[in-house]
Amino acid sequence: MKYISILGSTGSIGKQTVDVVSKNDDMKVVALSANSNVELMAKQVELLKPEVVCMYDKEAALKLSKMIDTSVTDVLSGMDGLISVATLSSADIVVAAVVGMIGIRPVVEAIKAGKDIAFANKETLVTAGHIIMPMIRRYRVLLLPVDSEHSAIFQCLNGENHSGIDKILLTASGGPFRNYTKEQLKSVTVEDALKHPNWNMGHKITIDSSTMVNKGLEIMEAKWLFDVDYDDIQVVVQPQSVIHSMVQFKDTCVMAQLGSPDMRLAIQYALTYPERRTLDSEKLDFSRLTDIHFELPNREVFPALDMAVSAGKSGGSMPTVFNAANEEAVSLFLNKKIEYVDIVKIIDKCMKSHIIIENPSLDEILEVESDVREMIRRDYI
Repeated sequence: MKYISILGSTGSIGKQTVDVVSKNDDMKVVALSANSNVELMAKQVELLKPEVVCMYDKEAALKLSKMIDTSVTDVLSGMDGLISVATLSSADIVVAAVVGMIGIRPVVEAIKAGKDIAFANKETLVTAGHIIMPMIRRYRVLLLPVDSEHSAIFQCLNGENHSGIDKILLTASGGPFRNYTKEQLKSVTVEDALKHPNWNMGHKITIDSSTMVNKGLEIMEAKWLFDVDYDDIQVVVQPQSVIHSMVQFKDTCVMAQLGSPDMRLAIQYALTYPERRTLDSEKLDFSRLTDIHFELPNREVFPALDMAVSAGKSGGSMPTVFNAANEEAVSLFLNKKIEYVDIVKIIDKCMKSHIIIENPSLDEILEVESDVREMIRRDYI
């Protein structure tokens, strides 16, 4: 039996993880966390009967306590509660599916507790990769990527010598606006940006995909996960989302991982690694798949890609600025406080005004995040 804690169980990745677990008799969820979605959490508790749940929002935790059997499941709240879920002694693996930098401390503590990590919280590696990766090696735990692109690269590299890597080919769908001009982007609404052509994801990551900020974050994440230079990571647009990513080797061989756009594939592989199991997902039909198309991203229309590479190469605290500015700007956009094109403008402004802290500590990372958010709120709220 594999015992699992899920950080962010009511989000897109969390819900799909629950679906995967429910179809595997040798998996058991022992802990859950969410922010404030009490109704869904109550249903998950009824289904899974975990030992512990955490609602980050204290009022939500009080409400949940009145809805479930607390003699079976303890209800916690706040950061201490998240850390308790991440470090629960009975858990073998932690699915880190919390969106945003709030996931850093729980992931750090889970690693210290010797838990393997099924990793979907890219912000943790983007901002604290220099802290996380040495910890992974020190505590001898597995870091198993759940993002479809990084899972694809991980699968392509399975059994390969990493010294043979020539280039990581990180694929992107291009999002709903891949053929837009700069002028057309000025009229994009929240509703437009939430219509991803291929993937079913949460609101924040869907917006990030449309701006290509998400691909920028994935570039930084790939650098840490696979120990490659930024110049050895290339983004290619594959609009059908059939090829999830590729690796080109020094002998010119290219390995690719293909599949239907279903996040459960990457989730299940992380939970069962190195075993592969049956998944009730649509299989590719190569008798009907007559065309796989590639194109380069329009970096002039989508400057977030180059901004992300610049942040990554600058290092230190700059990736935190990129990420925090984007999180705050996306929140403002989703709440219709700013225009769509303002998202990358805000990121650019924050990066240009930042004085880099070299090799920042965890406390310094979180302080930079807070400062960036406060600066944006002063200007726009």
